[in-house]
Amino acid sequence: MTGQGVPATDNSLRSRASIDRDLRQILCDVLGLDTDEVDDFDADTGLFGHLPELDSMAVAGLLTEMEDRLDIVIEDDDVDGEMLETYGGLLAFTEAKVAES
Repeated sequence: MTGQGVPATDNSLRSRASIDRDLRQILCDVLGLDTDEVDDFDADTGLFGHLPELDSMAVAGLLTEMEDRLDIVIEDDDVDGEMLETYGGLLAFTEAKVAES
């Protein structure tokens, strides 16, 4: 079960709001960001290269935590600068991965 009460193995039932909420919590937990700061993220909020906490080492931890909590698989080929550039890009990537699983 995920923290939102939806079985992790049935991602087809996950709403965009649920994915958004989980992704924000993962960013807080992995990067040690303040919840209020992350709650203010919009689609254009810069991530990699904009948040000092999100360096190359943190990216690996972030992706691993996303896989674990959202029951998705992220291949090395999936990871590029565009998906980590903004919160909107990361959310869109995550939604697509959840839909695939």
